Amino acid sequence: GIDILEQAGFKVDCKYDLSPEELKKVIGGYEAIVIRSGTKLTADIIEKADKLKIIGRAGVGVDNVDLDAATKKGVIVMNAPGGNTIATCEQTFALILAVARNIPSAYVSLKAKRWERSKLKGSELYSKALGVVGFGRIGKEVAKRAIAFGMEVLVYDPFVTEEIAQRTGVKLASLQEVLKGGDFITVHTPLTEDTKNLVSNKEFSLMKPTAFVINCARGGIVDEDALYKALKNKKIAGAALDVFSKEPPFDSKLLELDNLIVTPHLGASTQEAQVNVAIEVAHCVKDALLGKAIRNAVNYVQLDPETYKTIEPYFLLAEKMGKFISQLAQGGAKEIKVSYLGEISSYKVDVLGAAFVKGFLSHQLEKNVNYINALEMAKMRGIKLEQIKIREEEEYVNSIRVKVTTDKETRLLEGTLFANKEARFVKMGDIYIEVAPSEYMLVINNKDKPGVIGFLGTTLGSHNINIAGMSLGRQASGGIALTILNLDSPLTDEVIGKIQSNPNIVSLKLVRL
Repeated sequence: GIDILEQAGFKVDCKYDLSPEELKKVIGGYEAIVIRSGTKLTADIIEKADKLKIIGRAGVGVDNVDLDAATKKGVIVMNAPGGNTIATCEQTFALILAVARNIPSAYVSLKAKRWERSKLKGSELYSKALGVVGFGRIGKEVAKRAIAFGMEVLVYDPFVTEEIAQRTGVKLASLQEVLKGGDFITVHTPLTEDTKNLVSNKEFSLMKPTAFVINCARGGIVDEDALYKALKNKKIAGAALDVFSKEPPFDSKLLELDNLIVTPHLGASTQEAQVNVAIEVAHCVKDALLGKAIRNAVNYVQLDPETYKTIEPYFLLAEKMGKFISQLAQGGAKEIKVSYLGEISSYKVDVLGAAFVKGFLSHQLEKNVNYINALEMAKMRGIKLEQIKIREEEEYVNSIRVKVTTDKETRLLEGTLFANKEARFVKMGDIYIEVAPSEYMLVINNKDKPGVIGFLGTTLGSHNINIAGMSLGRQASGGIALTILNLDSPLTDEVIGKIQSNPNIVSLKLVRL
């Protein structure tokens, strides 16, 4: 990596093991800094970096960089998301083979001078089903190898289309189908609020007693307490973990079990992966400093300052619209159509499509998706994006109208900015609304009958849930109405259950922005 930068004509200083105070003193002299996970670039350090243009992270995660501080300072933050794909994939497959053939137990047994062939009888992968939860870069590579072993691959990923599945030779399935049908189940999603404890007691109860669970993604996706019970009570045959919710997991009860294989977060720990991320980030930093291209940026949108100032408020609107509709839409997305209406259509607004897609995908992918890679990630998942400019005004001077088509339904949402530049959702489907997007939004379809609103207020109030705002809409009296509540706090399963018990409630969804 250093060679790449030096050969491009840059002066490179290698300064290791600097304290935060030492780094503050020297960072002001550099146009770029490249770090691994051991260096933390906090807001106070970035504040001293007056010449800094680029932060390069030789790895995937950027949690050791204060992104807000970097963005405010005008510093582009880049990472190297592709460098450890193969390493993590191969670690996953190593664990699949290890649990299938009892390799760790066999090693310990023979080293202890015991010959226990009959006790260590394993299972073949051939003709077995591999369930893959999350079909990004790593999930796809794991699937390729499973197919080469003669396995059937079942995939759960709400953002992958049938076209992508057919092209890669896998079968799309629901999460329930993957859990029921998989002989081996491996997870490859980021850790988000929606994927935390994604595999828990209910999910283990669906699995075959002969199933094995593998996690080389992030600790916390598999509920470790539920996994302990499932392994202890022989609900499943075994598991293999490379990651843990707390690392190192020395206090974990899981380490006491014989039907669990563990490794100390070795997914990206190969000589090749470490070199690959260094080379990848060096090329990114080099090209950015030479003005050739901005790649793998996690906080950058390429617009001239005047245009950016004009459309900046619409970025937040578009992204929130994406997050909102993503949590309501059922099925895998196939097409997204974004229309820009009114005066805003005369500007370079194509980047707003990336903002919408970022919001739409980040509901599942969170930190892995940004303004730069959003459109490419949508393309990888077979989602077609169409953007249209409509100069004529309709109900509003400026608005963004979105149509999302999945394999199950079509969703429509329109948003605009009020005079104070505050975002509003103004139309959902064919129903006019006026909703300020907020952190917690309860979206309800209910029968248009007296008493429903009173019931909602009473139920939420009795559980100390404050309603910050309300929007009501309907197409016809006595039909199905739309009620959207802005809440100050989330709902428990108990509260949701009480609301759903009302016969006038057709459906509800708590959306988090």
